[in-house]
Amino acid sequence: MNIGPRKSIRTTYRGTKLRPCRLDYNDERLWELSYLKAKCKELRLEEEYERYQVRLLISYLTVFYLLFIFVMGSLFVTLLLFVRPLEVIYFDLITWSLAFLLVLSLLSINLFEHFVNRHRWVMVLSSVLATYVLVFTDIAQNSYHHSQRSWPLNASFDVFVLCMIYMFMPIPSIMGAAVLATSVSIIYVVYFLHFLTLNPGFALRDSFGYDVMFVDILHYLGFNLMGIFFRIMNDTMVRASFLDRHQFIMEETWLRNALLQESMLVNSILPPQIAKPIQDSIKNKIIQAETGPDRFHLGGSRRKENFMAIQIHPDVSILYADVVNYTHLTTTLTVEELVKVLHDLYGRFDMAASHFRVQRIKFLGDCYYCVSGLARPDPDHASMAVSLGLAMIANIQEVRAERELDIDMRIGVHSGSLLAGVIGEAKLQFDIWGVDVDIANRLEATGKPGFVHVSGRTLSNLKATDYVIMQSTEKAQNDPMLKAMRTYLITGINRDSIRSMDGVLSGASLEIKTIDKERPTMANRISMSEELRAEFRKMPVGGIDFRLLCCCRKSRREIDQKGQIGIFCAAFKDSSLEWNYLHQPDFIFKSSMLLAWGIGCCLIYIQIVTNNFVCKECIVVDLFALFILTFMLCIAWYKKVCWWRNGRGESTIYGKHSCMIFKMFEKIQHSATLRITAYLLIIVCYYAVISLIILNCDRDQYELSYIESKLFHYEMDRDICFHPWAFTNMISLIIGMSYTFARIPFALKMVVSGCETIAFVLIVFFQYGFVFQHSATTTPYLKAEIAHCFRVCMMLVTLYAKERQAEFNTKINYKLNVDLHKKQKAADVTNQSIIILLNNILPSHVVDLYLNSIANHELYYENYQMVSVMFAMLINFQMDLPSLRVLNDIITEFDRLLTTYKEYYVVEKIKVVGCTYMAACGLDFNLASKIRNNNEFRNSSLQFELERVLNHRSSDDKNEIENNNDEVIFMMTTFALDLMRTLSACNKAYSNIHFDRALSSGEICIGISSGEIMAGVVGASQPHYDIWGNPVNMASRMESTGLPGHIQVTEESAKVLEEFDIKCIFRGLTFVKGRGEIPTYFVGIDENLKFISSKLVDRTSSRRFSVMSSLDPDDLEDDSSIEEEKNE
Repeated sequence: MNIGPRKSIRTTYRGTKLRPCRLDYNDERLWELSYLKAKCKELRLEEEYERYQVRLLISYLTVFYLLFIFVMGSLFVTLLLFVRPLEVIYFDLITWSLAFLLVLSLLSINLFEHFVNRHRWVMVLSSVLATYVLVFTDIAQNSYHHSQRSWPLNASFDVFVLCMIYMFMPIPSIMGAAVLATSVSIIYVVYFLHFLTLNPGFALRDSFGYDVMFVDILHYLGFNLMGIFFRIMNDTMVRASFLDRHQFIMEETWLRNALLQESMLVNSILPPQIAKPIQDSIKNKIIQAETGPDRFHLGGSRRKENFMAIQIHPDVSILYADVVNYTHLTTTLTVEELVKVLHDLYGRFDMAASHFRVQRIKFLGDCYYCVSGLARPDPDHASMAVSLGLAMIANIQEVRAERELDIDMRIGVHSGSLLAGVIGEAKLQFDIWGVDVDIANRLEATGKPGFVHVSGRTLSNLKATDYVIMQSTEKAQNDPMLKAMRTYLITGINRDSIRSMDGVLSGASLEIKTIDKERPTMANRISMSEELRAEFRKMPVGGIDFRLLCCCRKSRREIDQKGQIGIFCAAFKDSSLEWNYLHQPDFIFKSSMLLAWGIGCCLIYIQIVTNNFVCKECIVVDLFALFILTFMLCIAWYKKVCWWRNGRGESTIYGKHSCMIFKMFEKIQHSATLRITAYLLIIVCYYAVISLIILNCDRDQYELSYIESKLFHYEMDRDICFHPWAFTNMISLIIGMSYTFARIPFALKMVVSGCETIAFVLIVFFQYGFVFQHSATTTPYLKAEIAHCFRVCMMLVTLYAKERQAEFNTKINYKLNVDLHKKQKAADVTNQSIIILLNNILPSHVVDLYLNSIANHELYYENYQMVSVMFAMLINFQMDLPSLRVLNDIITEFDRLLTTYKEYYVVEKIKVVGCTYMAACGLDFNLASKIRNNNEFRNSSLQFELERVLNHRSSDDKNEIENNNDEVIFMMTTFALDLMRTLSACNKAYSNIHFDRALSSGEICIGISSGEIMAGVVGASQPHYDIWGNPVNMASRMESTGLPGHIQVTEESAKVLEEFDIKCIFRGLTFVKGRGEIPTYFVGIDENLKFISSKLVDRTSSRRFSVMSSLDPDDLEDDSSIEEEKNE
């Protein structure tokens, strides 16, 4: 149904072999008037459509005003120039002037849109009265001249009135217009029958016998058919455009709302100044259609400079907060209870941070840190940060009392400068770095629960009288980083006033509405908002707004719309837009063909009656024209008939010949060239029929008979030549058909109709001038040939005005839909970029669930029975800008490796904290199981090893392992080894360039632990995804107590790795905070960064697999011996 840009479906039938097929009637169905009406009612758009229809009818009426003024002016000029004596036409001039004023007056009431919307019967009544005024004025003039001077006059405005009713009168109902036009046709027929009955001699003398009366009836029938077709097709096109506009508006509204919500979520996680350049980069990649992840390559030269969104903030205050006794909580509370407590705390903290204009950065388990004066400069940043700290202490004391927990808050605040931004490529998180950040961290670590530990620099920015100030702790005085500065413990003077926190929003008031995952279908879009009504008001109607001519200027929008389309040819000034418009499929072609066939039959009958003698050539031409028209009609309607015959279903399989007809019709529908060919062929058939009338006319015999009849006073035989008015009416019908077909260039229609008019004028004045001169006229003493030409020219101008208005409205709607499509596409790209960015911040399954079903203030969490967690820390990194560039390069390569891993093994990056990289495996087992069943994964080396190892296990152990998903430990350890290999490749790349080696030691320390965890999104205004549980704590301890260049694992993980043929070396008992001394293991890794097999003595024959070993091995190892090992 879209008249906007749509993808051509010609590929569906191009190049296909002739074979049985099914009927696809979906596209044609969307363009049927009954379907469009039902759809408008279904969407409850009928009332709004009727409002638009009123505007459209008024626009056609304004065009009629100009047309009527032009036609009546031309009539007056013609009469004044060519009629002598003028006294004869005084009656005509007076009556036509009165009729002209009366018609304009009657119709002018319809220009008041609000009035006729309330009283729509006024449009019908005024149209009926205006129509009958013209009809009875025309008949009254003929009757007057016949009674006064016995002038045999033909009707002047019968054709014009029919066109006026169907094309310009504001009659909303097609049936109403058809009834009015039929009554007008009957009035004219009855009027001339009355003359035939009363004056048979007149009928014989002036060639208006009963045969010609039937010709006139067919002539009126043809114009009524044409008018009904125009109303039906116009209603179809307008409804289709209206529904298209509704669909585009709803899509745009949905995208805008989704974009707003997603932008809010992104901006709550990343500051806009950081998120925007990243989002713009993603949008550019989408637009450039750069699909697929970058190839991991770390050859002899470094890759191009990696993108790093880092900003320097010279004057801020940093707050670090830590929950005291958090380790005890992790051992006494269940994971679910722990997460609920953290969510309650962090939700309160987020609301307090929002109140004090402090931006939360992130939280790490029990650690919460934020910055004041970061989003925008704030001279009170120190005061805001300290106030937040005191509020956080008050909040945690409330939670402690409510939940009866032994917890407290230790807070450190320091003022200074920092670096803020994101590093890496995957799971982007906003973070801060710098010496002052480390100082704030140490202030928290050496502080006292229930107090805010501040530096002297922060205190200098505070109003000391507002706080109770005490000396710092002994631990702070002995801290290597803090002993060179003075620090203080402060608290509020009135702590109860802090506890109340007036003005801080409650959690229930912070809500983000959820959105549907799928865009709502049109059937569900039943609400009509004011925004939608406003958009419908913007739909163009063309025409002339007389109020604007008198009282105000046109809007810039209307001027731009009309300026895009040519004045005369109604073609887009943008040639590419015109080309795309003309090459849209024409789904109403079959209706045009039906009208063309009906008009062709009328013309053939008129030709047969007019000739009134047997002509073999005429029979052949008529049969040939009828065959062509019938053949094209059958092709156009065969698909529709089959759809009707088989119960409007698509399950029936049709034979080869039926499929050939279907495809032939589809080609005509979708090909502008074929449509133009069919259009011209129909016009040629019409002129082949009408030419028979002229060719069978003996002009010399006609002139001789006419002269003899005057000399000898007898009635001549009028059948010697054609009836002039019948010929004129046939030309009028053909001109009408020349403007009927849709999706034909308007300029071509103008050329064809113009050529037809010129040819008619030449025939009238030159080739058959004598015949037309001696036919009936429309006004006394007006030359008959001028009356004939006036009717055809009037028909040409009327149809041009109608078609130009319809073409303008259709093209403006098309242009607006193209613009809406572009906006929708741009919004879609933006939406995709935000979704990609969100998926690059949160795990993909979390984005879907969180956006589509979870309100922002609610707790969202998931339990996992077996997840492997890894902490990997780069050793001895200075947190300054040069070091951050190096760190960004390394983390980016880690993320690219992660992307490659995730494609197969579902390893999820959790966060980067300073120089520590945290990841987990097993967080989305639905995806993991789907991947494990994927053929590509089943053919991978890792799957081969998993199956080989599992086959060696006992059946009981195997079932237990499969149920527990112990393979995630192997995957996580393999990923950890690839991190070491990646870092080795980075060090090799850095060795080839001028580089300060002090920036990186090139060593990494990794810890891994596995078990049951909980993952979720916590926080109020800034959702944060994290994982909690004993494996997280243990993995962190494995990393902090490990050694550079080693992967340290717990005893449980070591046992699982041994089953996967990975040797684990017992390190001994290691002290772990909260657990005491526990046995730990180092994963066996040889000098070539390969796993040591626990069963094979010959380590070089181990077929241990990792992703890094499958990617660009030449770039990773240059040594030939290592290459040989890889080839093995």
